[in-house]
Amino acid sequence: MAADLASITGMTAPTELLIGGQWTPGRAGVIPVIDPATEDPIAEVANATPDDALDAVAAAHGALAGWAATPPRVRGECLRRAYELMIADAEALARLMVMENGKALRDARAEITYAAEFFRWFSEEAVRLAGMVATAPSGANRILVQHQPVGVAVLVTPWNFPAAMATRKIGPALAAGCTVVLKPAKETPLSALAVAAILAQAGVPDGVVNVLPTQSPGPVVGAMLADPRVRKLSFTGSTEVGRTLLRTAADTVTNCSMELGGNAPFLVFADADIDAAVDGAMIAKMRNGGEACTAANRFYVHDAVAAEFSAKLAARLSGLSVGPGLDDGTDLGPLVNADTRDKVATLVQAATEDGSKVVTGGSAPDRRGYYYSPTVLDNVPVTAGILRGRSSGRSPRSSGSPTPTRPSRWPTTPNTGSCPTSTPLTFGAPCRSPSRWRLG
Repeated sequence: MAADLASITGMTAPTELLIGGQWTPGRAGVIPVIDPATEDPIAEVANATPDDALDAVAAAHGALAGWAATPPRVRGECLRRAYELMIADAEALARLMVMENGKALRDARAEITYAAEFFRWFSEEAVRLAGMVATAPSGANRILVQHQPVGVAVLVTPWNFPAAMATRKIGPALAAGCTVVLKPAKETPLSALAVAAILAQAGVPDGVVNVLPTQSPGPVVGAMLADPRVRKLSFTGSTEVGRTLLRTAADTVTNCSMELGGNAPFLVFADADIDAAVDGAMIAKMRNGGEACTAANRFYVHDAVAAEFSAKLAARLSGLSVGPGLDDGTDLGPLVNADTRDKVATLVQAATEDGSKVVTGGSAPDRRGYYYSPTVLDNVPVTAGILRGRSSGRSPRSSGSPTPTRPSRWPTTPNTGSCPTSTPLTFGAPCRSPSRWRLG
C-alpha cells in the first residue's frame, strides 16, 4: 500500500505517531486510511490510546520551557522554512490529500497554498508579540502588560481541510511559544503527519509538535483535557462535540477556542440579479466540493424569482464533472466516507418525503466510491430537518418566500456554531435585514 501511495503522490508520508520527536507505533494497532474514490485502503497509520496521549502531553510539557525561551525571531524562521518546504512539496502534498480526502486536485492544490500561508503569516507575527505600558489611573504607578505562552495546546482538526486546519492552529501556537499535541481526523491523518515531518525538517525541536491519529478521539482528547499540564484547546468540528469538550475543559478551566459546525443561509430577494446570485451560490456552496463549515446550505429565494434561480442553479450543478479527484477535469470528487454519503442520502430522502422537489441529482451514482450527485431541492418546508442541521454534502436546498419580510425571520439559527460566511449572503436588498439575524 505504501509503495503505491508513494508512486502516486511522489512522497512517502509518515504513518506512526509523533511523540517527543520520535516516530512510534500506537498502543492500539493501526487505522486503515481509505481512498474515498475507490473504497480501497491506501495506508495504515498508528492508532493512539489515552496512554499515548499522556506521553505526548508529557513530551510537549517537557519541551515548553525551552521553546518559550527561544527568541521570537528563531521561532519565526522555523515557520518560514516550513512554509518554503510546503511550497516546494506542494504537488506531492496535494496529491496525498486527494488520496485520503477525495477532493478534486485543484481544490487540494489551493488548500496546500492556503495552508502554507499560515506558516508564512505567523512567521512574521512571531516577532510582533507586543505588550503595553500604561499609567495607572492614580498616576503613581506604571502598568506593564506582557503576553506569555499559554502552555501546552491540544489541537483537534477536521477532515475537510486536513492541511490548512493543522497549519492554522500550529502556526500561531508555535509563534507564541506554545507546544502542541495535534489530533487529526481519523479519515485524513496523512496530511497532518506530513506537515509534522516538514516542521521537524524546518528545525522545530523535538517535543514541540506531537501528532496522534486515533480511532478513539473521545477518550484520547478527554485524557489530555483532564491533564493539568494542558492549558489550551483549539477545536474545529461539530457543535455537539464542541459542547462536550467545553464541559470537559471546564473541570480544569482550560482556555478554549472553538470553531463549530455551521448552517449558513443564502438569501435571494425579488430584485436580485439572478445570474450574479447563481455565480455567488456556486462559490458559497461548492467551495471545497461543498464540504466547508462556512458553506451556504439553506437558500431562501423570493417566489418571484425562485423558479429561475432554481433552474439556473440546477443547470450549473448538473454540469459539474464528478469523479476521482486525481482525474483531469474532475470538478467534484467523492464524499469523505460512507457515513457522510449515507447521511446526505438520508437527509435528501426525508426532505422529499416532506414534500421537497428534486430539481437535479437526488441519488448516489452506481459506482465504487463514496459519491453523491450534486443535488438541488426546491420547495423545502421550513420545518424540514435538512434545513436545520449541518450537512457536509452537495445538496443546496431552497424555500420560497412570497414577501421580503419573511426571510428576516427564517434564517435565524442560534447555537449552530460557526459563522455564516461572515455575514448572510444576500442578493438584492442587501441591507434590509442582516443586522437582525442571529446566525451563530
